[in-house]
Amino acid sequence: MKGSYQIIEEPDSESLAAFLSKDGQLLLPMLELIQQARMAVDEAIDVSGRATIQALLLLSAQQTAGAKHPGKESGEVRWHGKQSGVVNLAERKLRVTKPRLRRKGGQGDGGAGAEVPIPVYEALQRDGPTSRRMLEILLQGVSTRRYKRVLPAMAQSVGISKSSISRQTIAASAKLLQELLAKDLSQTTILIVYLDGIQFGQHHVLCAVGVDPQGYKHVLGLAAGASENTTVVKELLEDLVQRGLDPQQRRLFVIDGAKALRAGIDAVFGPDNPVQRCRNHKLRNVLDHLPKEQHDQTKAALRAAFKLDAKAGQGKLEQLAGWFERGGWSSPASSLREGLAEMFTLNRLGLPASLCRCLATTNLVDSSHSGIREKTRRVSNWQDQAMALRWASGSLQATAEKFRRIMGYQQLWMLQAHLKQKTDATEVVTERKAG
Repeated sequence: MKGSYQIIEEPDSESLAAFLSKDGQLLLPMLELIQQARMAVDEAIDVSGRATIQALLLLSAQQTAGAKHPGKESGEVRWHGKQSGVVNLAERKLRVTKPRLRRKGGQGDGGAGAEVPIPVYEALQRDGPTSRRMLEILLQGVSTRRYKRVLPAMAQSVGISKSSISRQTIAASAKLLQELLAKDLSQTTILIVYLDGIQFGQHHVLCAVGVDPQGYKHVLGLAAGASENTTVVKELLEDLVQRGLDPQQRRLFVIDGAKALRAGIDAVFGPDNPVQRCRNHKLRNVLDHLPKEQHDQTKAALRAAFKLDAKAGQGKLEQLAGWFERGGWSSPASSLREGLAEMFTLNRLGLPASLCRCLATTNLVDSSHSGIREKTRRVSNWQDQAMALRWASGSLQATAEKFRRIMGYQQLWMLQAHLKQKTDATEVVTERKAG
């Protein structure tokens, strides 16, 4: 049987208020409750909300079985009293009393005494927004112990205990992770891939974030493990390929400098892809091996060298490494020389400074990590890798909702033009093999 429906795009409280005010009889019971029992307005609204849900259940049952009539029942579906039930709201579950329907003679697909479902009740039972809303609240920094306190009290609310929230949060975050790991990448053109890791307690998670030709960012994937783990890196990159990231298309990879990342890129995407090593990571690594009094001078030297063309800049840093060695600091000299050619990939491509500021470091991923740390700051007991991976997925995708286009996106066409040629990458590979 066809029914007429009205689609409401946004809730309109003013229209509803105007309708209710015309027929004041609908509100008289609530007025009496407030005036006589001194019931708080919010409590009255909660009770009336529960009553509204039960009224909807009654209407849905009437559409299924017909209106109730005194005396002998007729029809295939009969009214059979009432029973308790639970429906899902945005942030909690609510106990309700619902009608009970059964087939005539107890016959149906379910056998003797077959129950007839009420459509609205079935829809309200689906655990759609509840778990995800709980996860959103927890990602805002509210612990499971304080979850009840951030919710307004509602009559007959259930399912908001600490253990219940934990179970539903795990389920919701696991579903988000599954959706991320199954995301189709074949319809998205990715020009740049950023690879970096983040640590949760003793557990590491490797993150991949991509940028399309218009400058928009996309969370590509996650893997449990550190960026220094060759197996983890290769598995993550192979997963991106399986989900549609074309390995034949040349891209710029921006990495934190881990050798496993460089080896994984060569193994999965080939050696022709230009790689830019994060200059911030390089600077921190070099400074870690130097006495504090040498930090300011070293910072100034590296930052000045990065502004020169590739050949001149590498030459200046080679001189700096030699100066370290003569001063007895062999460790910072070795750290500076490691992957030196790929510190100047952007200089070699001749990209404008406004674009290089975003492509010279993994700050794009690091800023996502800061958002993750903000959302997970209350978590102190990281039980296993699976837990770290779930939280990383939920936090990263929550942070991704606020992503903006990268700085200098207007010049990305220049990078795209360079990637269509292999001469630049060949030059880098040759220098890298030469040491």
